[in-house]
Amino acid sequence: MKGFIPLFVLLMCSCSGPSCIAQKLPAAPDSLWQAPAKAKLNLKLPPPPLQTYSVPSEKAYTLGDLIDLAEQHNPATRFAWQRAKARAARLGIARSEWYPTIAALAVASTARARVLLNSTFYRQTYGNFSPELHAEYLVLDFGGRSGAIDAARWNLLASDLNFNDTHRRIIFQVMSAYYQLLNAEGLRQAAEVSLRNARAVEADVQDRLKHGLATKPDFLEAQASRAQAEYDLQAAVGAEQIAHGNLAAVLDLPADTPFEVQNVGTLHVPTKLADSVQAETQRALKQRPDLTALLAKVKAANATIRHQRSAYFPTLSLGGDAGETRQYGQQNLLPPGYAGGETWDASLSLKWTLFDGGLRRNEVAQAKAKRAATEAQIDTLRDQIANEVWAAHIDVETALRQRQAALALMESAEQSYEAARDSYNYGVRNIVDVISAQKALARAQAEDVTARTELLLQTAKLAFQTGDLIASQPAKAGH
Repeated sequence: MKGFIPLFVLLMCSCSGPSCIAQKLPAAPDSLWQAPAKAKLNLKLPPPPLQTYSVPSEKAYTLGDLIDLAEQHNPATRFAWQRAKARAARLGIARSEWYPTIAALAVASTARARVLLNSTFYRQTYGNFSPELHAEYLVLDFGGRSGAIDAARWNLLASDLNFNDTHRRIIFQVMSAYYQLLNAEGLRQAAEVSLRNARAVEADVQDRLKHGLATKPDFLEAQASRAQAEYDLQAAVGAEQIAHGNLAAVLDLPADTPFEVQNVGTLHVPTKLADSVQAETQRALKQRPDLTALLAKVKAANATIRHQRSAYFPTLSLGGDAGETRQYGQQNLLPPGYAGGETWDASLSLKWTLFDGGLRRNEVAQAKAKRAATEAQIDTLRDQIANEVWAAHIDVETALRQRQAALALMESAEQSYEAARDSYNYGVRNIVDVISAQKALARAQAEDVTARTELLLQTAKLAFQTGDLIASQPAKAGH
């Protein structure tokens, strides 16, 4: 009992770190769980990395430039790349099973004993030192190694395809953020034009008021319209800043990093769809990397089943040791003796597991279940791809029609605004008509910008759903 208390104290002291703090339930169902203060130390995230690259703020980046930057610096590509490298290493591990293993051993031992001989105990000292090489080689395993290698090869292919799919998603993220920024810039520019028009109307009314051709309510109405235009402009400026930060985040840059992008006016806006929805669906089923990766996983599952089934058969192994043994011996106080020489042994072993408690059966069943689950994923993804391509195709068609309607609306609103101003100057229209025409023009300008960028975005989404983004990427800087 005396020795138990110090041992208990020692154990309590040795378990005083955060990992030994007891986990407790929340105190009540209506209150948050609070971690112990020491345990919180292990829950803190590491500090965010500093900006690792810079971009010239005076350059206007094209879409290809932005995609190039994102593919180089977005952490998602590094994550997918490391996963692919891990799969490649796993393939190397599987292939190593075809080679023998060779290990260097060195065993040194000494012993002293008393041996009974003719009613007398004799003390004997014995020593041994044996440096040797040990080799093992699996001669036959009925497809176990080849199955493991094939499974690793198909899994590597699936990982490579998932890496490509990561690039597909990042490219679309860049395109989406880019077009949303262009839309925000266009809306801000449209808001600036609307403000200039509102100020011009206010100046006209103020001038007419000085000459007795307008009333005070007319001037107040124009003033309120100008204030509303200023309010709308500030909202557009804020939306543009947010869109700029979203694009910077995709590029793995701080949100406040200054850089310029290519203006929407310099971009080619499509006027029609190139293919039918049936052709686009077939193309998506052929080149979508996420679907092809699942097909590779089915191949890997088949190889895994072959590997697991090989455990039902015996294995034939070859092993042996070769080296030199040096021995030392002494009895009582007699002169010691030394001996040494080459030693070797070789063995051929056949191992056949007759009973394992259902291990092999359950491993094969597990591999079959994973294959069936992957096949179900393939069927689900095929239906999903067909639906996504159909929806994206319809969205592009809708955006094309909206683009044509926006152009007509823009032209009509410009003519209506000019006519309303001229009529007001001639005294045949009131200020309410002019302000209404000015607001209609502002809406038409905003809708024209939105229709143009929406068409670009929906076209990019269709290319994303069909897999065309990685089949034919936009030109990168310097390419």
